[in-house]
Amino acid sequence: MPFGQLVLGSPGAGKSTYCDGMHQFMGAIGRQCSVVNLDPANDHTSYPCALDIRSLVTLEEIMADDRLGPNGGILYALEELEHNMEWLENGLKELEGDYILFDCPGQVELYTHHTSLRNIFYRLQKLGYRLVAVHLSDCFCLTQPSLYVSNILLALRAMLQMDLPHINVLTKIDKLASYDPLPFNLDFYTEVQDLSYLLPSLEAETPAMRSEKFSRLNQAIADLVERFGLVSFEVLAVENKKSMMHLLRVIDRAGGYVFGSAEGANDTIWQVAMRNESSLMEGQDIQERWVDNKEFYDEMERKEEEEQEKLREAQAEAQAEASGGGGSDVLEAMTPPPGSDSGIRVARKKK
Repeated sequence: MPFGQLVLGSPGAGKSTYCDGMHQFMGAIGRQCSVVNLDPANDHTSYPCALDIRSLVTLEEIMADDRLGPNGGILYALEELEHNMEWLENGLKELEGDYILFDCPGQVELYTHHTSLRNIFYRLQKLGYRLVAVHLSDCFCLTQPSLYVSNILLALRAMLQMDLPHINVLTKIDKLASYDPLPFNLDFYTEVQDLSYLLPSLEAETPAMRSEKFSRLNQAIADLVERFGLVSFEVLAVENKKSMMHLLRVIDRAGGYVFGSAEGANDTIWQVAMRNESSLMEGQDIQERWVDNKEFYDEMERKEEEEQEKLREAQAEAQAEASGGGGSDVLEAMTPPPGSDSGIRVARKKK
């Protein structure tokens, strides 16, 4: 059964960067992964593109032939893909067995009210694909209450429109500490707690929102979000391995991958960590990790990575000696240094 992620988000949210980082991370944990570019305007991808919509239709051709603008051209391109699904299905057959990342365009119309993208992935679900929609938002939106509420509404509309297992993600979380301090802890924003507490900050943002009319509108929006009770956010720093590990575990649970997959017998340290419950970050830790003591945790994780690299080198040397007839000292060489407790370690002797 093939699995995949549908990567959504506004322009600048980091979709292509996410696909590149997730592709590399999956390679590190031994999961075969391919990336499909569905953005006809993306003529330069940072990741190895296994299948590209630009081989079917390009934005430049559409704009020239039909005299459409960029947004209309992208909508037309997705409609063209919907009517030529055989091209996508045949391309995916060549990637059989791979975990697929679908890098989608940034036009929000595609996943808020336009039907082509939804129909395309509904067709793939009929073919047996287990998909998870991953909706990315730049964490900069937390610095302005109006931007934050807008992103919540956008995420909610995407969840209702796409009708898939859905994970909302605040990207570039490692930059949050450099912004102005937030009025609430980070978990208030990720858990989308009672938005009525945010109304005074929302009204203070601009004088125009201090009128009775806008106050009632803000309260109605807060009540709407609370009644649905669907939206929450994960956080992501794409260059941080633990952050990527945590998010991938959440996605695997949402899509069912974690319940029916096997990474293989030749486990790496990251593969074992992916199956370890302790790899999940606790919600109450994100404020301390990314805002209050970010530099401390960055340094601690850097030292852990250095220790793990030394351990991997020692294991590689021990295995080389074992394969060359190293004798009974192999197990001693593969034993971690005393007092070292920097994470999960796997040591196997070749037979």
